[in-house]
Amino acid sequence: MMSSVATPAAAVTTPPARTDYPHFLAIPTRWMDNDVYGHVNNVVYYSYFDTVINEHLIREGGLDIHHGGVVGYCVESQCRYLAPLAFPETIEAGLRVAHLGNSSVRYEIALFRQGEDAPAALGSFVHVFVSREEIKPTPIPPAIRACLERLRR
Repeated sequence: MMSSVATPAAAVTTPPARTDYPHFLAIPTRWMDNDVYGHVNNVVYYSYFDTVINEHLIREGGLDIHHGGVVGYCVESQCRYLAPLAFPETIEAGLRVAHLGNSSVRYEIALFRQGEDAPAALGSFVHVFVSREEIKPTPIPPAIRACLERLRR
């Protein structure tokens, strides 16, 4: 008797379009990003997610990563790989906010080959903002909250 295996819902959904992301950052791949199979290693995708998020928080939200009273801790991340990327491509990382809470935010990221409309990878990333001194959740500061509001979709 053959058993049937259900197809995961994530596998049958249509990927979001480039226009669904309000912020983009061009990220050049590096030679060291490739693995022995000739494509960007899976763990490097997470560094691309971290880069597009923190670049936006620093430039647009005034996040002071060295001396600020608030820091963002990643408490959850995931990636869905749709197509391989490789050095020497330039990746265009799209960023949007899916949920904005009192002390946390859930980002959604898409990695696109430069100029392409279909994403090569989709990710999510959750930050909890904490007091640097107490290491306890704290409300998102107003300037950071304002820059995150602009990314909501």
